[in-house]
Amino acid sequence: MSERFVIAADGCDLAGERWAGGNELVLLLHEGVSDRRGWREVAGLLSPQVSIVAYDRRGYGESPVSAAEFRHVDDLLSVLDREGSERAWLVGASAGGGVALDAAILFPERVAGLVLLGTAVSGAPEPLPDEEVERIDALWEQAHAAGDLDELNRLETWLWLDGPASEGRVTGPARELALDMNAIILRNGDSEDRGDSGVDAWGRLTEVTVPVTVACGSLDATFLVEQNKELATRLPDSRYVELPGVAHQPYLEQPGAVADLIRTALRPAGA
Repeated sequence: MSERFVIAADGCDLAGERWAGGNELVLLLHEGVSDRRGWREVAGLLSPQVSIVAYDRRGYGESPVSAAEFRHVDDLLSVLDREGSERAWLVGASAGGGVALDAAILFPERVAGLVLLGTAVSGAPEPLPDEEVERIDALWEQAHAAGDLDELNRLETWLWLDGPASEGRVTGPARELALDMNAIILRNGDSEDRGDSGVDAWGRLTEVTVPVTVACGSLDATFLVEQNKELATRLPDSRYVELPGVAHQPYLEQPGAVADLIRTALRPAGA
């Protein structure tokens, strides 16, 4: 069972969820097309061995669009402070991984280790999308120009949940949840750039000295797989793991595999 909480922050109340467990704290950071609900199955599998916290960043899930300027990394610290945690493991998917990396650079004393899934990296070189992604991007631009939020949601779920090669590959509750989470984000219409920390993490990776697991689904966009593999080679203490048969949202398709990935990462810390 989990406990819902709210943190009063400047310009926005942050909604979160906590699963009680052991002394080790793991903070789960959602990606840019989801919210904390995407982590619930993983969190249930990891607790009560460890304590788990997930929260909705501003403009996602139950956290409204912010009325004030902010940085996601500062909100992350507010969550850690609420937990009374000096250090925590940060598990981030895509944009959430980017926030985790920035936090490890800006506040190294608060981060015990990282698990990054198909992560974004601030300051990384602009990728060259492959032909499949470019095809979806062209359809996305048309839908965006027409203001068709339902079509945007369909295309983004195709790209990120299914993987660019096969629309409709994932069905059932996982797809329903993915569509519902992203629909909220599209309706809110906030800029993805709001809350950036201003860190060039790509140029400062040698400062990340904690253990890092970098993982990517084998069906994810090729440019992301290649970037994540390169990221793992640039970090001082890291390993790369391929997650077979999933795309950009593996925690929705294979929560057990993602929970095992996190357990393996935590093991050196005594979890």
